[in-house]
Amino acid sequence: MPLYKTLKVNQNTKVLIWKIEESIETLNKGITLTDKCQNRVDGMKSELHKRGFMSIRHLLAEVGYVDADLYYDEFGKPHLKDGNFISITHSFIFTGIILSTTKHVGIDIEKQRDKILRISHKFTTPEDYYHIPNEYELVRKLTIVWGAKEALYKIYEQEGLSFLQHIYVDDFSFEDTETTATITYKNKKSTYQIHFLEFEGFMCTYALDEVIN
Repeated sequence: MPLYKTLKVNQNTKVLIWKIEESIETLNKGITLTDKCQNRVDGMKSELHKRGFMSIRHLLAEVGYVDADLYYDEFGKPHLKDGNFISITHSFIFTGIILSTTKHVGIDIEKQRDKILRISHKFTTPEDYYHIPNEYELVRKLTIVWGAKEALYKIYEQEGLSFLQHIYVDDFSFEDTETTATITYKNKKSTYQIHFLEFEGFMCTYALDEVIN
């Protein structure tokens, strides 16, 4: 089974990443879905989406959960019935989860693509990154910024929250593999820890609900 990577963030938080290499038939083995989730999978037109969905159930199994332990609220946000915190992501051939026993968490995996250069103005201020002369490095950096904002949105998830107007990611170096980000919304300011890692042309970014100031 291609459990690609396991990261122990701290004693209460863990990240697991799966590389989807198996067929849907192989991924179906050993996994029992609720009727609701089975209907959801049956309704998926994309084979890769089906495989992604099932690989996440294998990630859950790695940490002792079954499909029935997971439920989604009215906003589509996943929750665990035992009260632990979870966030889920899927991008092409990779899926990932982050779990914490104590704090809200968010995770995002993104494939590094030039497309992000065309849409960067929608989620950040491009002038902040004009000093980066290399397009490849710019794509890497913008992918982290986007992923950080996605992960934070999964934590905060309030109607009207804007990636561009309300979430700011502090500048960082690739070597640090971490930074901070701030959400300023409805007269409230919160700062979070952001971590990132790169593999096979993808970027995984995850956020911890740890208020620093």
